[in-house]
Amino acid sequence: MSTSPVPVYYTELESPIGPLLITSDGDAITGVHMEDQATRPQIGEHWIRDDRRLEQARAQLIAYFEGRLQQFDLPLAGAGTPFQKQVWQALQEIPFGHTETYGDLARRIGNEKASRAVGLANGRNPIGIIVPCHRVIGANGALTGYAGGVERKQWLLAHERAHMGQEQLDLVPVR
Repeated sequence: MSTSPVPVYYTELESPIGPLLITSDGDAITGVHMEDQATRPQIGEHWIRDDRRLEQARAQLIAYFEGRLQQFDLPLAGAGTPFQKQVWQALQEIPFGHTETYGDLARRIGNEKASRAVGLANGRNPIGIIVPCHRVIGANGALTGYAGGVERKQWLLAHERAHMGQEQLDLVPVR
């Protein structure tokens, strides 16, 4: 007795930072992946392209890239450990256009010695942009690693700053 594979619904979206692959389990967004991203999944045999099912995600990402949306409102279901999910939830609390260090994020989730673990969880975030892992920086203000590439991280932060109405594009840590 064989069971049918769980379908993965997907769509693709051209963006200013390159093509994005958006995935869903049918109820919630499970991934937003950039081209050349090491963790980007390959479209599988049982995947179903469904632009209509993912219309809200596409519309909100387009509005974000046009500077008209600062807060996403989509059901999310990134697969991860309880700790990773805790970090990803905390990422969503970093305001548009602001940054936070790995150490600050670790303190905010109640585990000040976990900055390295926070960095690993941040790097495994499957829902890029919507869960804004690009807003996390090194303790010295450096734009440390980003699964989509540091150039994309820099672009996303500059984009957000530009659409905050700020003239200066320096990093503004969250306190």
